[in-house]
Amino acid sequence: MDDYPLLNLFWTMLWFFLWVMWFFLLFKVITDIFRDHSLHGWGKAGWLILVLLVPFIGVFIYVVARGRSMHERDAKQIKENEAAFRSYVQQAAGSGGGGGGPADELSKLSALKDKGDITQEEFDRAKARILA
Repeated sequence: MDDYPLLNLFWTMLWFFLWVMWFFLLFKVITDIFRDHSLHGWGKAGWLILVLLVPFIGVFIYVVARGRSMHERDAKQIKENEAAFRSYVQQAAGSGGGGGGPADELSKLSALKDKGDITQEEFDRAKARILA
């Protein structure tokens, strides 16, 4: 460890961090190119070729030219994911407008009993099971 001083270790870690951040930005730009629905075939191909052939300049130009819309697409995707998650949770919890709560089940049981499809004993057992 004497031949590799602490300052060199710091510089190595810094360069490694910058290298990881560069790949993160590169992949973020590439996924944004494919996610953009307003950009069609040749536009996507042109941006992708620019970003892959001259990566530093291509990513810089892409971020400057399309950075705002990139952020808007990210925000839209986050909102869509959040809405889908909330819908799933409501559906799984049984409060998503389709009914399925204990009160709805009891009213269905009562209707079945009133029509004569189930007996009073069956109604009582099902009621106890729902309320338990």
